[in-house]
Amino acid sequence: MPVPHPFALERYFARHEFSARCLLGSSDPEALTVGDLFALDPEQASRFPQLGLGYTECAGDPELRRQIARLYETVAEDRVLVFSGAEEPIYAFFQVVLEPGDHVIVHTPAYASHLEVPRSLGAEVEAWSADPARNWALDPEDLRRRIRTDTKVILVSFPHNPTGFLPDPDTWGEILKIAQDCGAWLLSDEVYRGLEHNPADRLPAACDRYERAVSLSALSKTCGLAGLRLGWVATHDRDLLKRLGTFKDYLTICNAAPSEFLGRLALEHAEHLFGLHRARLKANLEHLAAFFQRQARHFAWERPRAGTTTLPRLRQGNALDFCDRLVEATGVMLVPSGFFGMDDDHLRFGYGRANLPEALARLEAWLEG
Repeated sequence: MPVPHPFALERYFARHEFSARCLLGSSDPEALTVGDLFALDPEQASRFPQLGLGYTECAGDPELRRQIARLYETVAEDRVLVFSGAEEPIYAFFQVVLEPGDHVIVHTPAYASHLEVPRSLGAEVEAWSADPARNWALDPEDLRRRIRTDTKVILVSFPHNPTGFLPDPDTWGEILKIAQDCGAWLLSDEVYRGLEHNPADRLPAACDRYERAVSLSALSKTCGLAGLRLGWVATHDRDLLKRLGTFKDYLTICNAAPSEFLGRLALEHAEHLFGLHRARLKANLEHLAAFFQRQARHFAWERPRAGTTTLPRLRQGNALDFCDRLVEATGVMLVPSGFFGMDDDHLRFGYGRANLPEALARLEAWLEG
């Protein structure tokens, strides 16, 4: 199989994630513990030691898939395929749908695998760029102009990493219609769906609105359970699910039984967990707003509407150099924007962690030093 270019963002995390004192650039919120999950249903704690540790069903535990299906309006458990995290289904999707020369349109800035996996397969990848002057808004007409007869996939990410952008329902409807009009696959990365700062702003899942849409999600962001390594796709296209399942046989084959047990428990209480993380995000946003107001000479920032990340502009200097000096001097890790397929003049701030006030205080002291 073709190998994409090195995943620069993950290599950067490999250098700093487990040595930095404060991860101010991370996209996952505060992690829950096994004890936190069992507190939601104490009876499950007594059942966990009896869990068998053999192979699990390749498609995912049926009850886990039923719980996933509850997140959607029209999808039943037989239209859900469970993977290891979100990265595996991104890789698998492109492997099974793309051929060299296919045209792929990607919402940018972008998570690197959105860009690099299709490029590695010989696809022509075209950026559909968000507008930083309009708080990272997208222009559907610009998307329509980019559609070609050989457009195979349109990839979007809402709520968006790294900007925190969330379109209004009319814009989302236009994007769906454009995909329907041209018949392209719509890969909708929805790993932050559920972390809208106003729950009323939650958009319909793509798979509930278009038969060739693939909704991608995971437990890492919305539930704070990155260590379970559980993700999934939901789609009405049975043939695609079959092809993805066949390809998964060459990857993880099946998922870890303890992860599926705990993931099922988490999803039984999904809205509670969404609300738990959303409360911290909203509180931390107030800290961020005050920080950016005080530090306006260093950063240009607009408030995001959803998700766990925001992407202010660094008014002077190079973002990678800024981040390298910051983590060396203070132990605070931020993420430079060059890792998202854009110029290196922005910084990703993550605001889902409990120690955000400490991280901001260390950053501010360094800026003022």
